[in-house]
Amino acid sequence: MRKFVLALSIITSVFTTAQEKEDIEKSLTGVQIGILGANIYNEVRLDENLSLRSEVSLYPSIWGGDLYSKTGFALAPAVSLSPKWYYNLKKRSNDGKRTKNNSGNYLSAKLEYIPDWFVISNTKDIHVNPTLAIIPNWGLRRNFSENFNYELRLGLGIGKILKEDYDLQVIPEISFKLGYDF
Repeated sequence: MRKFVLALSIITSVFTTAQEKEDIEKSLTGVQIGILGANIYNEVRLDENLSLRSEVSLYPSIWGGDLYSKTGFALAPAVSLSPKWYYNLKKRSNDGKRTKNNSGNYLSAKLEYIPDWFVISNTKDIHVNPTLAIIPNWGLRRNFSENFNYELRLGLGIGKILKEDYDLQVIPEISFKLGYDF
């Protein structure tokens, strides 16, 4: 009887682990940093392959050269929501590849707002134009070590500066960031 219970426990454990590997995490919180910004994010599971990522970012700007008397630097905040569809988790799991912490490829549609709340800068009186954008993305997220990750995101969308006399603009997104999941 003990052997039967032990065998049943092992089979249940293996089956449960396999199921968890194919689905995205229930909730994932972390930080990421790259050349084109830094962010704090939370991904909440909506379905087995669908999550909603909320994010607070700081975008850098740098200027200088012959036209300016000194080199300037600024960090401006942005907030965004992105539904993400991970389309290859089952294939990765079946191939024996890691899917921990949503390690897979995805498609998303990022809705981003860049407000004029504050700007961290070495120059006084810097402001940003409030902007609203929607950017469809293709992304690749991989984990290494236990909780570290890297993420590549490529997209092209449209945005609007929320002031009069501004038209819709094409907004490209190229992002490569290293991160840590808590």
